[in-house]
Amino acid sequence: MRLQVITGVALLYGGDGGVVERAHRFHESTSVSFAQLPLRLIEAYVASGEPMDKAGGYGIQGLGGSFVCRIEGCYHNVVGFPMHRFCVELDTDRLR
Repeated sequence: MRLQVITGVALLYGGDGGVVERAHRFHESTSVSFAQLPLRLIEAYVASGEPMDKAGGYGIQGLGGSFVCRIEGCYHNVVGFPMHRFCVELDTDRLR
């Protein structure tokens, strides 16, 4: 099974008085492929409680990572936030 993890980010740059002067938006997409899993393994994972607070029902940085057989794109995007892309997109001149 192959899934897409897509994270959208909006950077809002303010002018005088806190008014938004400029908005810059981007998204990062990562493909995650899972191995074929027997039902008993899926049931054991659910019983562990780990997937219950995960947006996609698994945590690649936890037990769920053992089911992932391939990732195409940014690992950090799957964990939660595409930090490298954020740093590339950030207009640091606007922060001075």
